[in-house]
Amino acid sequence: MASPAPQGVSWWRRVGWLVLIWAASVATLSGVALLFRALMRFVGMSS
Repeated sequence: MASPAPQGVSWWRRVGWLVLIWAASVATLSGVALLFRALMRFVGMSS
């Protein structure tokens, strides 16, 4: 069972971490997509 949050950890700090992790995952996914797009263009798969 999860332990309660320690005293002093604010709600906004938790939300900030959530947003930061979400933004990092979106940025990483975008980078991978751009890499695949460049690779496909390099091998001649562009329309």
